[in-house]
Amino acid sequence: MRRLLLPLALAASLSACGMQPLYSSGTQGAVATTLGDVTVAPIQGRAGWLVKNALDDRLDALGGGNSRFQLQVVLDDKITGFGLLANDQVTRERRTLRARYQLVEAATGEIVLDATAASDAGVDIVSSEYATIAAENRALENLSLEIADQIVTRLSLFAREVSQAQ
Repeated sequence: MRRLLLPLALAASLSACGMQPLYSSGTQGAVATTLGDVTVAPIQGRAGWLVKNALDDRLDALGGGNSRFQLQVVLDDKITGFGLLANDQVTRERRTLRARYQLVEAATGEIVLDATAASDAGVDIVSSEYATIAAENRALENLSLEIADQIVTRLSLFAREVSQAQ
């Protein structure tokens, strides 16, 4: 009898955890429609181009079309060498991409969200300069996708908070 009651008690406790799906109601839900109303302003540099494209891919998929909000992003891309050999030759680099972003309501110009996102990646320095440059570029591509995911997740949480407040 106890073997039967324990799984039922665990299942009942899971239903009371308070978790709710972020994208409930699909593309017609409050979060998806709010994200669909976000346009991304141009972002400076190669990293900016990569982040903007990743953001556009994620936000444009939700439709919308209204430009209710504008997302402004400023990036800081740094490469720092570490892992020195005895002859002071760098053997490893850390590429860090940080983004400060603001969600601005287009009608009023009011900043409704001001936040940051950051990610980093390690790059090995090898004897081939081409391989090192290719690794640095690949790291930037991966970091851009990670930053875009972090921004969209934070925008989604913001949209849910706003929809619950109304």
